[in-house]
Amino acid sequence: MNTAEHQRLAESHAGLKPWKRWGPYVSERQWGTVREDYSPGGTAWEYFPHDHARSRAYRWGEDGLAGFSDNQSRLCLALALWNGKDPILKERLFGLANAEGNHGEDVKELYYYLDATPTHSYLKMLYKYPQREFPYCDLVEESQRRKADCCAREYELLDTGIFDDDRYWDVFVEYAKADVADILMRVTVHNRGPDEATLHLFPQLWFRNTWAWDNSERPVLRAETDGGISAKHATLGEFRLACDDAPELIFCDNDTNVRRLYAETGAAGYFKDAFHEYVVNGNKAAVNPQQTGTKSAAHYTITVPGGASSVVRLRLVAQTFQSAGSGGFPAASSFQTPHRPRA
Repeated sequence: MNTAEHQRLAESHAGLKPWKRWGPYVSERQWGTVREDYSPGGTAWEYFPHDHARSRAYRWGEDGLAGFSDNQSRLCLALALWNGKDPILKERLFGLANAEGNHGEDVKELYYYLDATPTHSYLKMLYKYPQREFPYCDLVEESQRRKADCCAREYELLDTGIFDDDRYWDVFVEYAKADVADILMRVTVHNRGPDEATLHLFPQLWFRNTWAWDNSERPVLRAETDGGISAKHATLGEFRLACDDAPELIFCDNDTNVRRLYAETGAAGYFKDAFHEYVVNGNKAAVNPQQTGTKSAAHYTITVPGGASSVVRLRLVAQTFQSAGSGGFPAASSFQTPHRPRA
């Protein structure tokens, strides 16, 4: 069969077009893994816990919800959420470290990968986010109690009752490629509850921190006058993120917050966890007023009636494609599920 995806695969295999250079290469969970373990005793879970993840820069990868990046994860795009009640932004998957779970390490989330093509020309996933405060402490404490019984069933997110009365968000994230470095992102949020609710959406664009350990040139993100975000990297090139509906743009650096983690009170900077401080704690000084850095977010505040939905669209495009006139948003048909040939 000669579908568009077959053609993309043929171009990729022949080395004509690098269709697989961009894809879902951002980890679901980088914290607590051997990839980031520099502990003297090989205790990866304790060395980099979830509580450090929002404040501590990774070295060998990145993580995020519905993450998308180049194949070296130099420039990453992913989604963060806040329901107005959680003590932190939902930037990555939460789970239990090896010593916390009654059967070892375990992610405590509800998420589903719904569709994907081999060249990553189309991707779709679903993340279920409670409207009530996420039960971080309950999951840890109940799992600890169950450790006394080796046969006890694992305590899961559904067991907490957090989704009772359908008070949750269905967050669908789709990616579609208009070309090899022209990437569209669509976020559709469904309020499954009976009442009107507000959700904060943070599509985040950031650079993986390599400059802290290999002396490479620090890349830069910058707010543009047209409401987009420009991205410049020494080896990756120049990109632009176009944002639908003129959201608030906020910036910081993908650098470890040594003030929070290591009590270096005199350290200056706009650190990796600045968006938590800015949004959750109302600390306006946490983000860079010059609207530049190595981590950025488009902040959308969306109020949705019960049973209704809302859509946000973004487009990450290489400067070469942008200069050719593709800087706006294409028709909605770009996000239609691709034809799948029968086996």
